[in-house]
Amino acid sequence: IFQIVRNLNEKEGVTFLLAEQNTNVALRYAHYGYILESGRVVMDGPAAELRENPDVKEFYLGMSDDGRKSFRNVRSYRRRKRWLN
Repeated sequence: IFQIVRNLNEKEGVTFLLAEQNTNVALRYAHYGYILESGRVVMDGPAAELRENPDVKEFYLGMSDDGRKSFRNVRSYRRRKRWLN
């Protein structure tokens, strides 16, 4: 379905609002993204920039400076999300 949406966007110029739980998939297909948490927008920007954002990488893509994390081993995050302060 994502490829169909992308084709319609590129070929017909149709704009879509995509609500997707899988951040990796959503940012792969979106041009611009909004990160929602607890009912509010905590980040937004071009999808390419969001994919490179350290907070998005850590909290939503499961990446760290030393590679991919296994969520089975994560009991708590080492730091709080900046937008919850």
